[in-house]
Amino acid sequence: MKILLESGPNEFKTMNTMQLRSQFLVDGLMAEDEVKMCYTLYDRMILGGVLPISKTLTLDTDSSLKSAYFLERREIGIINVGGSGTITADGKTYTVEKLSCLYLGKGTQKVVFHPTEGSEAPAYFFLSTPAHTRYDDAIMAKEDASPVRLGEANSVNQRTIYKYIHSSGIKSCQLVMGLTMLEPGNIWNTMPAHTHLRRSEVYFYFDLKDDNMIIHLMGEPQETRHLVVRNHQAIISPPWSIHAGAGTSHYAFIWAMGGENQDFTDMDFVAMKELV
Repeated sequence: MKILLESGPNEFKTMNTMQLRSQFLVDGLMAEDEVKMCYTLYDRMILGGVLPISKTLTLDTDSSLKSAYFLERREIGIINVGGSGTITADGKTYTVEKLSCLYLGKGTQKVVFHPTEGSEAPAYFFLSTPAHTRYDDAIMAKEDASPVRLGEANSVNQRTIYKYIHSSGIKSCQLVMGLTMLEPGNIWNTMPAHTHLRRSEVYFYFDLKDDNMIIHLMGEPQETRHLVVRNHQAIISPPWSIHAGAGTSHYAFIWAMGGENQDFTDMDFVAMKELV
């Protein structure tokens, strides 16, 4: 498991492109027949990817966690961005269709990802946060995830937000998770930008073709930088940083957070004219 330390805004100002990428961009999450993980000290989140092609994969703990099993002191949200798949949690099997979300609570001991024969392989992105109480395991389809349409054609940011794990959806200890899908012909997400000092966030971009990319903006509002992001890459967004982007085509991304609260609307908006 890769471990990334925190970087403050003063250190951020001194970083070149490769340093920014090494600190905030997570690549290689979807590796065939592997479970890939990255631990960030921002709210002690663990992000990861699972791509079961030809064999069954188990979510094992890592020695750095000092836990008997992965979810001994954690909860996890899993969203499938590939073909239909199945996940078994402590002997109970869940069918996880594309863009469905599975939540597993603290104390779930054995999590198994199964390959699917004769169809598109499932591809799972997950985020795990520390948990101090247990909430019931739950699964939710995209259609049941409180869809909200936002944006305008004139601003090329028409999009639909789906909220899975939040205060009025799947219950969790601190995890918040959902996804955003842009309409064809639209490229901007989350603009005007915002920060939220109460939570750290992860963006995982998907449904981008090989020749397309995202320009992801981050940093303090008066000290912004950009990162070029491609399909199945993730960005770690510190609490002090904006997180927004524009693509060369429409796309989708998973947003997942951990921190002090689960209020989806807890955002400190930054006026467009204040961005530098």
